[in-house]
Amino acid sequence: MTNQEAHQQQAKRIQQYYAFQSRIYDLTRWSFLFGRSAILNELPYEYEEPFHLLEVGCGTGHNLVRAKRLFAEVKLTGMDVSADMLAKAKSRFSASQEVVFLEQPYGDNCYTWTGKLDAILFSYALTMINPQWETLIHQAYKDLRPGGYIAVVDFHDSPWPFFKKHMAGHHVKMDSHLLPVLKDNFYPIKKEVRNAYFGIWKYLLFIGKKV
Repeated sequence: MTNQEAHQQQAKRIQQYYAFQSRIYDLTRWSFLFGRSAILNELPYEYEEPFHLLEVGCGTGHNLVRAKRLFAEVKLTGMDVSADMLAKAKSRFSASQEVVFLEQPYGDNCYTWTGKLDAILFSYALTMINPQWETLIHQAYKDLRPGGYIAVVDFHDSPWPFFKKHMAGHHVKMDSHLLPVLKDNFYPIKKEVRNAYFGIWKYLLFIGKKV
């Protein structure tokens, strides 16, 4: 199987999964997608400072709405492979707010961004993109300008095999695999692993700078 075929297969799985999940996503995810507000608060930009933020796997637009509240001059691009999720995201913004939404996988086809983006956000996305998650981290490095930032909040690991098996059934890999690759590619500005529900699982907060 070629890389392109693998990407297409992965995108199809995600599209199928979120066809139903998009209907209940915002009602349910608040209970376990911890750190989404914290990671945006850690972005090293001022309220009126202009910068371009891409969110890969933007889902229903929860993070994009908060980013717009935190940063008045931010230019927002949201990318997702799920049309159902993007429809929810688009409904959160008026036409005057000029948020760009792209229904496509993230990859080197976004060549106009190479070396230009100020920040790229992955919020509970990388652990679902298997086995291409490492490719996406390398792609983010290419697309960020020198001095730009990658921001990642995601599942990290769990000491409980039953929970990891449960999450694997929802296409989530939890093997502490993201952090070493992130540290190899970006200078850590923030690197923190936190407990959720008294340690049933751990989640990662990472801000890294392209140097």
